Amino acid sequence: MSSRREQILAAAAELFARHGFHGVGIDEIGAAVGVSGPALYRHFRSKDAMLGEMLTSISDDLLAGGLERRERTEDPAKLLGELIAFQVDFALDNPALISVQERNLGNLTDPDRRRVRALQRRYVEVWVQAIRDSSPSLTEPAARAAAHAVFGLINSTPHIRHLGRDGMATMLRDMALGALANATGDTGDRTEDDQDSAIT
Repeated sequence: MSSRREQILAAAAELFARHGFHGVGIDEIGAAVGVSGPALYRHFRSKDAMLGEMLTSISDDLLAGGLERRERTEDPAKLLGELIAFQVDFALDNPALISVQERNLGNLTDPDRRRVRALQRRYVEVWVQAIRDSSPSLTEPAARAAAHAVFGLINSTPHIRHLGRDGMATMLRDMALGALANATGDTGDRTEDDQDSAIT
């Protein structure tokens, strides 16, 4: 069972995603979890603090997941597949958080923004290293651009409602793998087994 803080953050994320950070008041967040607005101050000192914890937690979780997959996966191609599947699952399971992160970095306090940016840079580096390990001839700027392009592809999912979750997950994994293959020049034929091993 989630804690009260987690319930508050989940409700705030949904409201921020729908109405924007400045379009949501503390009373609306309280109503969404069945308490008065002022009662939220027992858990968070301000709405800014909610946003800071929300976006810091996202970045912490992504970095931890990326590092954990790097530790357990030695094959670079398989690691890329693991990272893609992880990012796809995160985006599909947390559409409100993806939207809030995309739109509200500028609303963070300076200390929170610096922490989130630092965590994001470390997560990107996990991807950049995995891309370069799988394609050693690729330059660092090209690998970085490829990583950001794949993030953009995967994180567009909050705005897509045409397919069910499983269909979207499969499509996004395949598209991300294809995009990275084109970026790295690895466009040779792979067997169905090779494709499966890269994303599972």
